[in-house]
Amino acid sequence: MGFLEEEGSWNLSFSGAGFLGLYHVGATQCLRQRAPRLLQGARRFYGSSSGALNAVSIVCGTSVDFCCTHLLGMVRHVQRLSLGILHPAYAPIEHIKRQLQDSLPPDAHVLASQRLGVSLTRWPDGHNFIITDFATRDELIQVLVCSLYFPFYCGVIPPEFRGERYIDGALSNNLPFADCPSTITVSPFPGTVDICPQSTSANLHELNAFNASFQISTENFFLGFTSLVPPNPEVVADSCRQGYLDALRFLERRGLTKEPVLRTLVSKEPPAPADGGWDAGCDQHRKGGLSLNWNVPPVQVKDVPKFEQLSPELEAALKKACTRDRGPWARFCRSGPGQVLTYALLPCTLPFEYVYFRGRRLVAWLPDVPADLRWMQGLLRSVAHKVSSRTKAWLLGPISPLATGVPETSPLQPQIAPPTDRTLELGPTHQA
Repeated sequence: MGFLEEEGSWNLSFSGAGFLGLYHVGATQCLRQRAPRLLQGARRFYGSSSGALNAVSIVCGTSVDFCCTHLLGMVRHVQRLSLGILHPAYAPIEHIKRQLQDSLPPDAHVLASQRLGVSLTRWPDGHNFIITDFATRDELIQVLVCSLYFPFYCGVIPPEFRGERYIDGALSNNLPFADCPSTITVSPFPGTVDICPQSTSANLHELNAFNASFQISTENFFLGFTSLVPPNPEVVADSCRQGYLDALRFLERRGLTKEPVLRTLVSKEPPAPADGGWDAGCDQHRKGGLSLNWNVPPVQVKDVPKFEQLSPELEAALKKACTRDRGPWARFCRSGPGQVLTYALLPCTLPFEYVYFRGRRLVAWLPDVPADLRWMQGLLRSVAHKVSSRTKAWLLGPISPLATGVPETSPLQPQIAPPTDRTLELGPTHQA
């Protein structure tokens, strides 16, 4: 970690996480509170999918209360829908795009240029691109929308940026520059990442995919499902708290904090100092002026009953965002009879809701219809050309040697030795 001594010599990279993107918010809040130099002195913030949203929030100086309110607000929105993500009212790209248009400052593209790196996957060849320059605010929003677009989950027509179609950046490069030693990586999935949860599984097998390492375990499988189908807001809020704890563990292991907070939470008593330092009794060494302590224990959210003692601002923002509507109609809808009535009326209400919400999306799609139709026409023409070429090659098969005038020899016949130079010279004379 010697690169941390020189200002601007390190980067931060946030992985795609879906609805678990609140994990990045907790980790960022820990760095902002306990090691602000890591954020202020970073050269660039990379991200893919929801990690790009967290990266742009750092660049634009968005508050933690704003991030928690909007992310958990979307989780509550999905929870209110009778069919969840299958409901016709569920439109994540339109929802996020509207929030970005309302919340990003007018000079967001100026703040993000050369400071933000967004991972994109070009459709359909799957090549990865890191976009770091943004000409306008709308261009920045369009790049974020492309990085968030998961095929078929968000729609069937990929969004366009500078004449090309792009989809979720996590499908080609989930952790940009993760192999660079000067990059601090953050991911809500257990694996070999700098800031990530400590796995409770004994399975040591790992899967390297999309430029990221994932531990093969039921825990990661559940987290992957949760990133697409959100659970209760309280569960998502716990992932934010876990991000804070994992980031704090990263700081303590590298000697970037002043006191052993996590060890105190686990042992319930402060450790006995030895040789003048709180981490002197651990296996440590000096590297680049930093004390590396690898014996910091992992701490789960359940081990911290009073999280507000660690971060009052983050805990207040999470509680505010998780507060449910206290109105009589909202309480009735959440009750047992209300749930039964909702599903009983679903055959009658669902057709009208489908027509209404699909109609709204159709009206919003009208300005993009010409460009999308041209793209689909070109895509169909390309597919038809490939199919016809392969069909033609399959029908004709390999070219017969008789058609080219080359005699076909049987493998059972003896091969004739090639003529020597003298034979070639005397051949015509002998024939004469």
